[in-house]
Amino acid sequence: MAAVLLGTVLIAVRGSQLGRWVVDDAAITFAYARSIDEGLGPVQQAGSPPVEGYSNPAWLALLVLGRRLGLFDHRTYFGVPDQVLYPKGLGVLCALGTLMAVACVARQLVTNSWAVVLFCSAFLAGNMSFVAWMFSGLENPLYALLATLLAAVLTRALLNDRLTATGTAVVTGLVALAAALTRPDGAVLAAAYPMVVLLRVNRMTLRPSARAAGCALAAFVVPYAAFLVWRYAVFARLVPNTALAKAQDTPTWESFSGTGSLLSFAGWTAVLAGALVTGAALGRSGPARTALPGVLVPLVLALAAFGVLNPDWMRMFRFATPVWALASLTVGVALLDQVERGSLRARVVACVTVGTALLVSWGGQRERAASFQAHPTLPVCHVAYRYGAVFNEYAQRLKLTNASVLVPDLGGTLLTSNLAVRDLAGLTEPTIAEAYADKDMPALRRHVFETLRPTFIHTHGHWVTTPGLTVPRLVAAGYVRIYPEGTGGDWVRAAAVSDPRQLASTRSWAAREVPKLLSQYKTNPNETCGQLHPGLTLGAADRY
Repeated sequence: MAAVLLGTVLIAVRGSQLGRWVVDDAAITFAYARSIDEGLGPVQQAGSPPVEGYSNPAWLALLVLGRRLGLFDHRTYFGVPDQVLYPKGLGVLCALGTLMAVACVARQLVTNSWAVVLFCSAFLAGNMSFVAWMFSGLENPLYALLATLLAAVLTRALLNDRLTATGTAVVTGLVALAAALTRPDGAVLAAAYPMVVLLRVNRMTLRPSARAAGCALAAFVVPYAAFLVWRYAVFARLVPNTALAKAQDTPTWESFSGTGSLLSFAGWTAVLAGALVTGAALGRSGPARTALPGVLVPLVLALAAFGVLNPDWMRMFRFATPVWALASLTVGVALLDQVERGSLRARVVACVTVGTALLVSWGGQRERAASFQAHPTLPVCHVAYRYGAVFNEYAQRLKLTNASVLVPDLGGTLLTSNLAVRDLAGLTEPTIAEAYADKDMPALRRHVFETLRPTFIHTHGHWVTTPGLTVPRLVAAGYVRIYPEGTGGDWVRAAAVSDPRQLASTRSWAAREVPKLLSQYKTNPNETCGQLHPGLTLGAADRY
């Protein structure tokens, strides 16, 4: 337990180096938690229709619980908003739970289990991919915890010869269910128990093995089917709207190129060293050989799930968090097994090989980790001020009521905007999501210009070229630009502006204030912001 606590502190301290950063996508779930707790249902903001613009209902449930208990989205503690403290606190608790699951596995397989815990702690704390997404505000901590917990249940069952027990089967099915409700690709873990059973089946155990596999699948399928029925009844879809918007391709062999990128980030020397010590443990009779499949099978499944997902625009391999936890557990157990049971030469070779490989791996990751720490992926604070506060100001200065805004960055906007928010990325807009899935950009533009007709529009970079919201098209649709940003910028529907003098004044204000925000984001992207609430403005009282 001392090793678990020390390891948790080590991971938390590394996470604290990211300061108060929370990625903007996490705030989308924050907004849904606010709506649900206020009795509005699963909507992004008051007045919006129900759309499953999140893909992490289990994590959403924890946020709703925190808000109901007054721990989240309510106040600031010592200058730090609970919108930062609560999700990061959940990250620390999940890191603690993950290391406890590691300890549970290690205590059954090696004598010095504390060494495995410290190895995993150092491995994970040194991996910015793991640390960043554990403390991003997203569901990654819960996913990593559940994957490691599943490995702990499987290894215990293998060692105690209870793999085909009904209790084991049901527990693994329920853990896989929780993983599937944490992330859609978490459903792949439902295959872990049947695969481990298949590795151990023989003619004598065929019947109990088949019965146990059926129990595990039933424990997963029955409640998950009920969830799908509820999803269809509420949202008229069998998949979250986010999956449709991201236009996930049908997996092919080429899909697994993402796995190669992940292994390259880990370092091929580290991958090879880990494979060698794991192979040595599996090649020698003993507890490790018996139980390691319980860790390896979930690891392979998590790695395969990562590989088939479409490439993610966020840096540092956002979807790989459970892979790191399971990989560190596998290598840690295998290395300690070699140290405790191998010859003196084998011990020295194993420790030197793994230690050198990890040092090389960390050295290779250092520059990317430092870059991410200095400029983390899209902070919610920037989005809240750039799109929430700025467009609140536009509406006030132009004296517009019942206005709407179409933006591609949603989380911070939802938490702070007084306007009806429309999502250019399609995560909470079903028709836009369908257009992306069908690669039908003319349909997207017709929906934007003829159906939504937002009062304000913001575009930049990718969100100009992909949907084709170019300057000529926006002008032809009756929009005038308030503030230019590259080939895009901030636009308002001309017919909504009653006084040209107000438009000129608003343009002058934007030309003075918006560059300050953009410059501030480039020089200090992780600058703190206070509690995010509707009606946020750029006033000093709101910012500090």
